[in-house]
Amino acid sequence: MKTLELVEVDHIIKVGDTCPFIEPNVVEDTIFTIDGKPIGFYLRDISQYSPKAAQLADIADAELRSKRVPKSVMKRSSGFIDGDKDKQVEQYSTILGSIPPKPHMRRPYPTRSSVHNSPKAKTFVKAMLMLVKESENIIKQLTPELYEEQKQLIADNIAKEWRFGELFTSSISNFNIAANFHRDNGNLKGCANVIIAKRQNSTGGCTTIPDYGATVDSKDNSMLYYPAWRNVHGVTPIIPTHKGGYRNTLVFYPLRSFPKE
Repeated sequence: MKTLELVEVDHIIKVGDTCPFIEPNVVEDTIFTIDGKPIGFYLRDISQYSPKAAQLADIADAELRSKRVPKSVMKRSSGFIDGDKDKQVEQYSTILGSIPPKPHMRRPYPTRSSVHNSPKAKTFVKAMLMLVKESENIIKQLTPELYEEQKQLIADNIAKEWRFGELFTSSISNFNIAANFHRDNGNLKGCANVIIAKRQNSTGGCTTIPDYGATVDSKDNSMLYYPAWRNVHGVTPIIPTHKGGYRNTLVFYPLRSFPKE
């Protein structure tokens, strides 16, 4: 396992800027540190740490791509080449777990994803609930101090009914979704997200963090554990190399919108 001390570099990127295609420079199993303290990690292949996690990710990926799981179309940049139909991609997402209040939509209270109540989506939901536990086991194995810190932050700040696993509140599966540069300001500070990638016949979809000049690979079965609230970051364009190519991410994240009373 490689250790990478993250050192800030100068850049002019700001929130809202379009994320270009960037070749990844973090491609090996890596623990990320700042001032010698771990803040996250990247794994090239989760099957090396948990064969069960890899199996569950396969199931969740297949179910998400089926007609059994409700989806929302995402109108965000896919990175496809205009006019080239072979490079165009479908884009959609599915949320599980807790959804924060949305007063602007006349819903000033938190709720749970309706996907949990969909009979046809039961296999997907079960696979994701099992996958979050396997992901937490990997975190506990590789960075036990981060596991304990995040577990305590969730216990102190999030009511039990709003938790997804022990370390998170919510999950989103993003199919072919790239993202402009942004910061996850709704996350509980001190906690980190998990991003597990599933892909076939495509390039791109890498998480890039300009503060450190780091672009993390998004290999099939890879896992990124990183505090998304900490820095501006983006997801590079996803471009199929063959017709039907895609990149899907199974994401677990901790929102701060579900405090204890």
